[in-house]
Amino acid sequence: MSREKFYLKDIIEAVNAIERFLQNVTKDKFLTDELLQSAVLHKLTIIGEAASRVSDDLKSRYPEIEWKAIIGFRNIAVHAYFSVKWDIVWVTAKQDTQLLRKQINRILKQDFPTEDTNIEN
Repeated sequence: MSREKFYLKDIIEAVNAIERFLQNVTKDKFLTDELLQSAVLHKLTIIGEAASRVSDDLKSRYPEIEWKAIIGFRNIAVHAYFSVKWDIVWVTAKQDTQLLRKQINRILKQDFPTEDTNIEN
């Protein structure tokens, strides 16, 4: 498996985990559950780390994906943890990751069509 595909699949798997973590969870529950916050933030960090390792060539072919914002979010989560805004984490986890999964699955289908690449829920 190519490195690119590996990183893209890491993103999908992290999104799928976030979806499982937040199934039937309200925003109020999320905002008061430190363990859940940590788990979701960890997966968002994995997404950002994987995105940072995707080649510039691939990123340039898919400019509709907000690569810089994804990587920037990871940097804030890792280097400025105490300034994390949990309301923003909630929106990112519940909405932005769903779109990202669709976008990444499209890349996998277009750039790596010969193998089992769709791990969409």
